[in-house]
Amino acid sequence: MKWGLGRGLRRVGALAGALLSILSVLLAGCAGVDFSPVTASPASSGGPSAMAGAAAQGDPAKQVMVTYPAGPPPLWARITADLAQTYNLRTIFSWTMGSIGEHCVVFEVPRGRSVAEMVQRLSSDPRIGVVQPLLTFDTQAAGRDPYAHLQHGSQTLHVDQAHRLATGKGVRVAVIDTGVDFDHPDLRGQVVKANNFVDVGEGTFTADVHGTAVAGLIAASANNDIGIVGVAPGAEIYALKACWPRAPGSREAQCNSYTLAKAVDFAILQGAQVLNFSLAGPEDPLLGKLVGAALSRGIVVVAADGGAPGRSFPATYKGVLGVLGSDDLKGGLARPDERSPASAPELAAPGIDILSTAPHNSYDFFSGSSLAAAQVTGIAALLLERNPKLTPAQIRDIVRKTAHPLAATPGLTGGHAPPIIQADACAAVASVAGGEGCS
Repeated sequence: MKWGLGRGLRRVGALAGALLSILSVLLAGCAGVDFSPVTASPASSGGPSAMAGAAAQGDPAKQVMVTYPAGPPPLWARITADLAQTYNLRTIFSWTMGSIGEHCVVFEVPRGRSVAEMVQRLSSDPRIGVVQPLLTFDTQAAGRDPYAHLQHGSQTLHVDQAHRLATGKGVRVAVIDTGVDFDHPDLRGQVVKANNFVDVGEGTFTADVHGTAVAGLIAASANNDIGIVGVAPGAEIYALKACWPRAPGSREAQCNSYTLAKAVDFAILQGAQVLNFSLAGPEDPLLGKLVGAALSRGIVVVAADGGAPGRSFPATYKGVLGVLGSDDLKGGLARPDERSPASAPELAAPGIDILSTAPHNSYDFFSGSSLAAAQVTGIAALLLERNPKLTPAQIRDIVRKTAHPLAATPGLTGGHAPPIIQADACAAVASVAGGEGCS
């Protein structure tokens, strides 16, 4: 499975003058950020990761991941050793997922055996809960604050009016993505936890593009005379790096089952109230189990819809707020040709030429459903500030019921597809704000 970012359009770096003078003050250090990388224990020697960001030794295309039901650790260790000997497997990583009480192991399939064959054989072993290939995913974007007037997406969502009612103050949002530049002037102080599930140490964490853009759309500081404002500027961001750029400085990034599972488990155990997945891919059994655990604990889950049939997970998981990208300036969807009438989510948010934060104190325009999902995540944070007792199902219903039909849905024919509706931040918050309006 692959999860992807989409395309970004153009840089704002040429906005010299005032921008350069504002951004010339570098805010050094990591004060206020809990940065304690969490890694699984390697179950075999062999040095650091062979992939720059795969967070696993060997070739992930030749690896399988299994889980064991709840039990004592010595039993898990015996099962792992027995499986390795019986099936001639090499143990790569082994760790316990505290959020669901199960143990997970990544094995490497022996040369001459296919992953599909090994999955089939292991699936019949009664000691194993879930068995699956190590799947890969891609992120879904491609590119009185001075630039607030350039945030047409926020204007479409009526974010400014919503901020009269809520700012998402204190709501904990886990951005499961690439790293985030938490020293960016518009993000400094907004990121309260930063953990790396991809490689050992910080690495390129603060130079990563996609996660920085997503975090900025959700929680860039308001009224600080710098840059932009996020949908929920009062929210607290958990920057959880589970994806790695395809190339240095690229806004396209990739994740896999292992890194995503680690990040989601951590987010649940650390008390996140909202999970943001600005990524999409094929259905993943273990990730689905963790998303289900999050929802059952009252954690709101928002995900970008990749648009391609069979590659829109976890947006298609029951209870998840799946979000398509819209072209709010022209009407309709950003990529109507990729919408699947049978299964695509109905909800959309602006996803074309969206201005957000970029590494090294800069700003960019980005496009893709990654940005749409981030904005809806911000709306969820606004709602939780007003009423922390709202369930994921209630928030999903509120966002949908207060959304407005798109002006057009080009590319859809036959009348079989459900209508596409565009989120409205102020209308959603006003519906739980005791009669306060959006004038």
